[in-house]
Amino acid sequence: MTAFALALVLASAVAHATWNLFAKRAGGGVPFLWLALTLGIPLYAPIAIAVLIISGARIGPLEILWMFVSAALNVAYFIFLQRGYRAGDLSIVYPLARGTGPVLATIAAILIFGERPTPLAMAGAVSIAIGVFVLTGDPRKLRQRGVGAAVGYALLTGVTIAMYTLWDKRGVSALLIPPVLYEWGSNIGRSLILAPLALPRWPEVQAEWAANKIAALVVASLSPLAYMLVLTALAISPVSYVAPAREIGILFGVLIGARTLAEADIGRRSIAATLMVGGVIALALG
Repeated sequence: MTAFALALVLASAVAHATWNLFAKRAGGGVPFLWLALTLGIPLYAPIAIAVLIISGARIGPLEILWMFVSAALNVAYFIFLQRGYRAGDLSIVYPLARGTGPVLATIAAILIFGERPTPLAMAGAVSIAIGVFVLTGDPRKLRQRGVGAAVGYALLTGVTIAMYTLWDKRGVSALLIPPVLYEWGSNIGRSLILAPLALPRWPEVQAEWAANKIAALVVASLSPLAYMLVLTALAISPVSYVAPAREIGILFGVLIGARTLAEADIGRRSIAATLMVGGVIALALG
């Protein structure tokens, strides 16, 4: 993995952790999510149009369909994750989803795309996945009754992460859709897909704007930027390197202030940080 690609992923991780912090403070939910997505469309329109003109990229029916499918996969990810949270604890759903997604994406990239990550890079990917579980997971919760539904939705979320990662890789590297344009088009698709769920709740959308306009604008600006950086990395680097490295954003989220752990868990946090940072170093050297 080149230093430039790694820098893109790390910058994306900081942006991702920051917008997630603002989204969590706002409370999230479909009205807020749709508001932020929709605000991002005019915000990035001048840049996307400029990229389209300068790059001369061909955007035909296939490219539009590709971006819309990406949007649908992202919405499915959101739905599965939210249902998982309703079915079980975050300490079960989140680490299973975020830990299995990159692993599945890496395996699929090897089998489908013929990628050949080095043993050191594979060790780094595994180290990051383990770090995710150590940082956010609570194995004791797996013994609770009714945990099966939560695990099922978490695994579905992980599969969806792998699917949209592989799909987006082809979009930017095979169809050669510029990353900025790809994410902007996908964002339009996500807004359209969620509109039937958000518009009937228009008073809630208005309430979100009144109460959380700063958070909505931060998410509208940083969420697309974070994924544009990832797409740029995917355009120049293998999935088996980029997908695991993205998970360092979870660690950044904790450091920035997303309180997924109790303050007393210093030892566990230190172990997780060592595993995840070591994994990223292995990916960089591999």
